[in-house]
Amino acid sequence: MELRHLAYFVAVAEEQNFTRAAARLHIVQSAVSAAVKALERELDARLLDRNSQRVLLTDAGRALLPRARIALDAARDAADAVAEVRGGLRGTLRLGTLTSIRLIDLPALLGEFHRRHPGVQLQISVAPTGSQGHLEALAEGRLDLAFVSLPGPQPPGIDLLPLTGSTLSLIVPPGHPLAGRHEVAIGELAGTRFIDCPVGYGNRAVADRAFAAARVPRHVTIEITDIATSADYVRAGLGIALLPRFLADTTDGLAVVPVTGADLRWPLSLAAPADRTRSAAARALTDLLRESVPAAG
Repeated sequence: MELRHLAYFVAVAEEQNFTRAAARLHIVQSAVSAAVKALERELDARLLDRNSQRVLLTDAGRALLPRARIALDAARDAADAVAEVRGGLRGTLRLGTLTSIRLIDLPALLGEFHRRHPGVQLQISVAPTGSQGHLEALAEGRLDLAFVSLPGPQPPGIDLLPLTGSTLSLIVPPGHPLAGRHEVAIGELAGTRFIDCPVGYGNRAVADRAFAAARVPRHVTIEITDIATSADYVRAGLGIALLPRFLADTTDGLAVVPVTGADLRWPLSLAAPADRTRSAAARALTDLLRESVPAAG
């Protein structure tokens, strides 16, 4: 059984599409199809159900997938060990990040990582469904590490390295009844029109948990995927928002009011799958974060 065939099968299983798998692997689609067919012949089992929309795993495919990942991880670890002996890390590190992560200078951090480990290719992506999307990608093996904001209990199957955090404050336009206040109780915000990110984003989860804990109804009337643009919507008079303090530079001309009676802490962590061995590159980036972010660990 060739490792290459297993790698192609895993890519198709994760992408649920031969075209996307081929693009991810940087090869032609026909090569992916041929490899999967060869694997099915060798195992004498149909691994995938194919249709025009997507590709689904058969029972045999579902049984093979976790074992294929284990085999590929073992092969990767063996290559990492040899590369370290020869004086440098190799391979690809797939990292998920957030749309706004200003508590950490991510470009500088990744630049330092590249200088230390030039043989590692970085693949960085933002999930359209926020932190929840990154958790799904980690569980499915499509990411190695991800920056996430996850208030509340640690999700099963995920290891979290706490890094830092911020606090959400209320942002209102000039002339709003709350604009001149030094603080506002969460109960006073019942029924107000909010601008927020969709469900799945960390800041949305922080706010939803806080309002639910206080038993205060909240109405989100506008959902946007880039939290850094929330202030523009508030400025246009379309509602109010809860923003982390590291976005203070976006709030010129707006009133920033602390909210009392609520836990509005926005945590930032590095997430990794708990049931898979981290690659040497993933361990190196984790170590660099511990070195660069005082609160890490």
